[in-house]
Amino acid sequence: MVNKNLLFDRKIEILKGLAHPVRFSIVQALSEGEMCVHNIGNLFSCDRTTISKHLAFMKKLGILSSRKDGLKVYYSLRVHCLPNMLSCIQKIAEGENPEIFLEK
Repeated sequence: MVNKNLLFDRKIEILKGLAHPVRFSIVQALSEGEMCVHNIGNLFSCDRTTISKHLAFMKKLGILSSRKDGLKVYYSLRVHCLPNMLSCIQKIAEGENPEIFLEK
């Protein structure tokens, strides 16, 4: 049986991991599909080391997966429900009713 406190802490850790503006933007970009580190880095004004740290952190949390192809590293969403969650958050932010995402 999973310890409920540990599970609760893990969920909070994942949500905190998504809450950083750069990490949130990376997740939004990866919602469109897989991207190489170089292209992800081009989306931001911060240095490549910072981007790599964000990517590694989200990979450790289980949010992202990566694969190597030659010298390039590609990242994608490991959690495929995130785009729907982001759409729901978008609806709430716009003042709309997100009920369309609820399953019955």
